[in-house]
Amino acid sequence: MNAPGHPAPTHYATPHPAPGTAPPEASGAAALAAEQEQPWLRLDKRMLLVHPVDEVVKLLPVLLISLVVGTQSGNHTFGLIVVVVLVAYALLRWFTTSYRIGPVHVQLRTGVFQKNLLSVPRNRIRSVDVESGVLHRVLGLSVVRIGTGQQSGHGDSKRFELNALDSALVPALRAALLAGHREPAAPVADAEAAPVGADAGTPRPETEIAHWTPAWVRYAPFSVTGVLTVAAAIGLAFQYGLGKWIADSSAVSRGVDSMQHLGIAAAVVLGLVTLLVVASGLSCVRYLIAFGNLRVTDNGKVLHVSHGLLKTRQTTLDRARLRGTSLREPLLLRAAGGAHLDAIMTGISAGKGQSTLLMPQSPRAEAERVAAVVLGGDHSPVALAPHGPAARRRRYTRALLPVAALAVATAVATALGVPLRWQAWAGLAVLAVAATALAWDRYRGLGHAAPPGWLITSSGSLDRSRASLEADGIIGWTVRQSWFQRRAGVATVVAATPAGAGHYEVLDLPADRAWALIETVTPGAGDIWTRTT
Repeated sequence: MNAPGHPAPTHYATPHPAPGTAPPEASGAAALAAEQEQPWLRLDKRMLLVHPVDEVVKLLPVLLISLVVGTQSGNHTFGLIVVVVLVAYALLRWFTTSYRIGPVHVQLRTGVFQKNLLSVPRNRIRSVDVESGVLHRVLGLSVVRIGTGQQSGHGDSKRFELNALDSALVPALRAALLAGHREPAAPVADAEAAPVGADAGTPRPETEIAHWTPAWVRYAPFSVTGVLTVAAAIGLAFQYGLGKWIADSSAVSRGVDSMQHLGIAAAVVLGLVTLLVVASGLSCVRYLIAFGNLRVTDNGKVLHVSHGLLKTRQTTLDRARLRGTSLREPLLLRAAGGAHLDAIMTGISAGKGQSTLLMPQSPRAEAERVAAVVLGGDHSPVALAPHGPAARRRRYTRALLPVAALAVATAVATALGVPLRWQAWAGLAVLAVAATALAWDRYRGLGHAAPPGWLITSSGSLDRSRASLEADGIIGWTVRQSWFQRRAGVATVVAATPAGAGHYEVLDLPADRAWALIETVTPGAGDIWTRTT
């Protein structure tokens, strides 16, 4: 007889699984013994066509330099040797990579010169992401990445990636890897207390809750990705010696001469406009490629997010581990009326490179609608409670204090006879206006709410975020006060959670309301402190 709460041990015949399949998850000595009898499998043979291309693309700048050197010297042997070495290494990667998916672990063996064995317990699997590049899609292949929600290290040797499997086998494999560890459904009597989306019974047919429209591309320029792309391209050009060749070209020389005729101010304005146009164009192209054909579906058990035109990505988010959403509104995107939405998932952190995306840059109303659908819609939108005069005063003080320090320094310099032009005082006036506007906007975005079973907190201006966190996902509370906060009579309430960022803060809440908020969200957690203080 088995102990209560433990499944009966599974007896296995000698397994001979097909590539991309997975036996049911199990534990115990019998499962471990059966796992050792399973053969190690290789990736799809079609990857012999993909690996060489990937390696050549990675080192394309080196190949270009070798081509230039070979052209100048008349000897192309060096470039040919580099290509042969890259192709040979890529082929060896296929022969030295194998994997095994057993009832207890998923294991991956890699390494051409240094052998690595990566073993992940199946009950630790938190996510299975699927990607397909252009060449992968042509060949009918997909890249499968298995995540555990913990950062095990840096580099490919620490990442469980199957590159690649037959795309036809991936859906069944993903479902099998995510099926065995879900939290059990709540009893009928406790249905109201069950986690978000934790349905009992069979998953219902998929329902589309969001899809991408081409009009959303107008939000792409309101980010820094285009500027960063331009900066990265310029840095790469100078790193590989192409910058000097570009700078010495006749086109650049004519452009510099034209700018000299325009004057410094006009040249700067023209340069900024050009940078803005190029960066906006690159942002739009990147947005289309990355998020085109976005589709979010829900079957009551999992949220399925797929997107991408050339390179597609599919992410499955288990509703049993969903603990809320995070609505992000950077300043420029907010000015355009846009936002983007992430899920707050137990064991999955977007900060560690794991995908929790629900909506990319899109209309704020659409992002809020999707958040309401994902969370149940019974508490959104909710009016946020302001944090009072002390919190407002702290925002203005912290924003204007550096400007005041600069004004004092300027006044002292003037008193000491240092010649300063009127532009210095005009700059200070502009800084003062900007700091005042920033403080006003920061306080306007500061607030919180505590509808039944939830904590909602909002803060920030340059990168405003609004987190809706399920109360059942909070595992601890901290009330923190700095020296300045104690003088102002405010405190920061920190909700600790194993989901998302790991903690979410209610900034500069009046100190006398801190424990009352905790008691409202988590009954009993704050009452003990209010009785003893």
